Amino acid sequence: MSQSDPPTSGQPGTSDRSPWQRLMLMARPRATKANAFAALLAVILGFAVATQVRQNQELGLASLRQSELVTILDNATLLSSRLDQNARDLQATRDALVSGSTGDAAALRAAQERLDALGILAGTARAHGPGIEMTIGDPGGKVTPPLLLDAVEELRDAGAEAIQVGNVRVVASSSFGPSGSGVELDGTRLTEPYSILAIGDAQTMSSAMEIPGGLSENIRQLGASISVTQRSELTVGALHALREPRYARPVSSPAPAATP
Repeated sequence: MSQSDPPTSGQPGTSDRSPWQRLMLMARPRATKANAFAALLAVILGFAVATQVRQNQELGLASLRQSELVTILDNATLLSSRLDQNARDLQATRDALVSGSTGDAAALRAAQERLDALGILAGTARAHGPGIEMTIGDPGGKVTPPLLLDAVEELRDAGAEAIQVGNVRVVASSSFGPSGSGVELDGTRLTEPYSILAIGDAQTMSSAMEIPGGLSENIRQLGASISVTQRSELTVGALHALREPRYARPVSSPAPAATP
């Protein structure tokens, strides 16, 4: 009696593999045209995403026109010059204070200058100097409190040292809010057209108002109007009344240690 032949399968030697091994062989990816095409699409998509991200990162100044780049460079140069002059003034004041011959007079003069500067910053003193006069016409009532706040912030960023909106002096604690169909500043209702006076470098502030995507463009998109006039001399005459703080108290300076 002859021995029967062993059963055969589709592939040689598959009968010697376990069921898990045969399952893994069946699930093994095969190099088909569809798989190659999908891999190529994935590579192209990844390259496109990386290119777009890089372009978005590099846009910035590269997307601006030559005239806009020149304006930004001029503003940066003016700001640098002003900071250099401030540094020289402070150095001259320091040298005068440490000098024994004019120490008392220099100290008194420096204290008075500091008092005047603080008065301007706090809004308790009138200020005059070069700057801009800005008028915002809004017959349709589209200008909102946040937009006027943006105007003040952009002026501050451009170096404005004293600002007046209407008949109200703008200080660190000032706030805009709605008033019926209009806008109020520190409880005083502002009337249209809105007049804004700002003392500082007139050229820098005027250029800052016209930066693409900035204040002037946003106002005109609302259907309102804006005009900026540079002045060699203007006066910010509105004053801010100081209020007694309810909660804040000055910190006492520690007494100097006794020398042996």
